[in-house]
Amino acid sequence: MKVGLFIPCYVDALYPEVGVSTYKLLRSLGVEVFYPERQTCCGQPMGNAGFQKKAHSLVETFDELFSGYDYVVAPSASCAAYVRFFHPEIMPEKECRAATKTMDIVEFLHDVLKVQSLPTRFPHKVSVHNSCHGVRELGLSSPSERNVPQFNKIIDLLRLVDGIEVVEPERKDECCGFGGMFSIEETAVSARMGQDKVRRHIATGAEYVTGPDSSCLMHMQGVAQKNHLDIKFIHVVEILAAGL
Repeated sequence: MKVGLFIPCYVDALYPEVGVSTYKLLRSLGVEVFYPERQTCCGQPMGNAGFQKKAHSLVETFDELFSGYDYVVAPSASCAAYVRFFHPEIMPEKECRAATKTMDIVEFLHDVLKVQSLPTRFPHKVSVHNSCHGVRELGLSSPSERNVPQFNKIIDLLRLVDGIEVVEPERKDECCGFGGMFSIEETAVSARMGQDKVRRHIATGAEYVTGPDSSCLMHMQGVAQKNHLDIKFIHVVEILAAGL
């Protein structure tokens, strides 16, 4: 199995340790991993800003670089969802072969590799953040507004880590308020949503908040620091790869 590793631009620029952890984890599980060095943004910022057509050249480049792999894996639910659902709409004149193969790291580990054990340890209490794209586009967990059996693939994987205690906040899949352009155009609303979300995570007694999107974690971390709230933030793949 050959996997193309897609590292979103904000992860590459601000959270490179998330990309490194993703690579280490996949390699430890016997996956053949390739990192196309010409990769760039998937185009989601243009789409969020209402300029989706301007992402066309980025979609072409993405498909050129990643279409030859069995899977494309990214440590970002929002970027993986954007590629899978919006790239075919942006480039309808050509089959987007890479889009159908693109997955978030959580769904790849859970649904494709079907990981049953991990040689990792993280002896901390962790509160899980279910990001909107992960819940409602990728199906990483069951949305609370639907009357369906409850599941959470993030929690399934975290429970394979030795020493961890996993909890969830009240209103577990409510948005944190990040939303890309939303946090710029509706600053006060975004900040209040972030404050409410962080306080609910703190109420669980957790030491850390984790989730599949560094963007959401970054937003909540900024809220916590500005309000002097004592809780830490870590991407789920960093926990799953702890000690590798």
